[in-house]
Amino acid sequence: MRRTWSLLTAAALAAAAFLAAGPPAAAADADLVRNGGFEAGLDGWSCSAGSGAVVTTPVHGGGSALRATPAGQDNARCSQSVTVKPDSTYTLAAWVQGAYVYLGASGTGTTDVSAWTQTPGAWKQLTTTFRTGPSTTSVTVYTHGWYGQPAHLTDDLTLIGPDPGGPGQPQPPAAPTGLTATATSSSSVSLNWSAVPGATSYTVHRDGAAPLSVTSASTAVTGLAASTTYTFRVSAVNAAGESPQSAPASATTTAGGGGDGGGLPAHALVGYLHASFANGSGYVRMADVPDSWDVVNLAFGEPTSVTSGDIRFRLCPVAECPNVESPAEFKAAIKAKQAAGKKVLISIGGQNGQVQLSTTAARDTFVSSVGKIIDEYGLDGLDIDFEGHSLSLATGDTDFRAPTTPVVVNLISAVKTLKAKYGAGFVLTMAPETFFVQLGYQYYGSGPWGGQDPRAGAYLPVIHALRDDLTLLHVQDYNSGPIMGLDNQYHSMGGADFHIAMTDMLLTGFPVAGNTARVFPALRPDQVAIGLPATVNAGNGHTAPAEVNRALNCLTRKTDCGNYQTHGTWPALRGLMTWSINWDRFGGWEFSRNFDAYFGG
Repeated sequence: MRRTWSLLTAAALAAAAFLAAGPPAAAADADLVRNGGFEAGLDGWSCSAGSGAVVTTPVHGGGSALRATPAGQDNARCSQSVTVKPDSTYTLAAWVQGAYVYLGASGTGTTDVSAWTQTPGAWKQLTTTFRTGPSTTSVTVYTHGWYGQPAHLTDDLTLIGPDPGGPGQPQPPAAPTGLTATATSSSSVSLNWSAVPGATSYTVHRDGAAPLSVTSASTAVTGLAASTTYTFRVSAVNAAGESPQSAPASATTTAGGGGDGGGLPAHALVGYLHASFANGSGYVRMADVPDSWDVVNLAFGEPTSVTSGDIRFRLCPVAECPNVESPAEFKAAIKAKQAAGKKVLISIGGQNGQVQLSTTAARDTFVSSVGKIIDEYGLDGLDIDFEGHSLSLATGDTDFRAPTTPVVVNLISAVKTLKAKYGAGFVLTMAPETFFVQLGYQYYGSGPWGGQDPRAGAYLPVIHALRDDLTLLHVQDYNSGPIMGLDNQYHSMGGADFHIAMTDMLLTGFPVAGNTARVFPALRPDQVAIGLPATVNAGNGHTAPAEVNRALNCLTRKTDCGNYQTHGTWPALRGLMTWSINWDRFGGWEFSRNFDAYFGG
């Protein structure tokens, strides 16, 4: 809170000669894709959610082409596993027609690649080049569209490079059998199947999601939405390729999750209370906070030093806040709020409270010191408001699903420990800036080659690892530079469009740094609130009440959306967060009164 950010803002293939005389030569370069012109229908191809079909017009070459249609949360991904030679260079190419059509390769053993076109119209050729890793014998090539877009076409897809074929090559394994799916929580499903002889790995397919590679005949799929039915299929893989997919198995996740919403109302108003400082807006006693506020975040608990992990909280000094209550009065007022069904949390960080848990000792101190604050004041949980340089990603930490940076790993561990200590009723919220979340659509950490701001998208691994425990994510849609949305257009703060685009990203999910093999999964709508400044004094990007209502109309009713088209409608969107309760009082309670009027509070 209280800060302004400025944002950072196909190789040619050489043909190999083949000599007829002399010792045996290396295999010539070849097109390794099976049925890349779709003349044999979908033979060799697997398309998500039945999204693919073969058409006879329009085509680029031959008599057929692939037509794939995104629907709902499915991006119409069609893929094929191809056997390749290790430590070799390949060029992937295809002719496509449509908007937001992607072509890519995953499982390369080095850097997975993709190319895409934004512009519909005439046929366009996409091409990209990659090198396989020293032990890579199989890659997955794919094409897909984008959520909410019309059908797209693909034709004449090729993968040119060294041919791994020859006598004695292994055959692809048989399709797995006995697949079962069992929901284990509101966000996870357990899968089991019979092991396949000769298989070295398995690929789990779920409609609308990137394939998941595993090495054993069982896995747990996480990051799912509550009370939702999912259908899975599994294929077996070895050096020769990928088997046909298994028969499907479905499971429905349980209700709840994220602490069952933390005991919040269907639509909640969250506000920060300047409990330890006045900030020019005046001090508001806890007992004087209006009943409109469902969650009160105490700002702030701050560390004794950046790396100590030792968090301290104290009430605003009398010299700064003459009307501050006594600790006993403050605690009594918290109990009264809780008796009325409200939640009171300690918020850690803020603009001035840089927290870097770079060691396990700092992690453990964080757990014990935050626990002491929660116990002393009888609080309901924790709000993480890490800003500035609290979170950044180490060079080489490129996968949000498996972070390695100590400050990230230790924060995740610390919060899980606190959650385990206080149980299911523990309320966990987060208030990152757009720089640390939505910017991850374009940039993640320092990037595969270094040079980017290592803080870009750095909250994503924390959110992802804690999504089953997360009550609310309210990204600060203010003090932000322009951010690219899922329409691949930049959006600027201050109007409904920014909040619509930023929230749509959280509720739809998005490929991190453009890598379609690493998609940040959508959060449940009841886990998401929109963060705004209460007045023009509170932060850059103040949004007038009429524009706030327009954003809510679009996201919950799909009306008043303007030029941006969301990828869904979410009437269960949890609500709004604001910086701050103090600034709202300073502004005559305009923000909270508008919330009450809109949701009937």
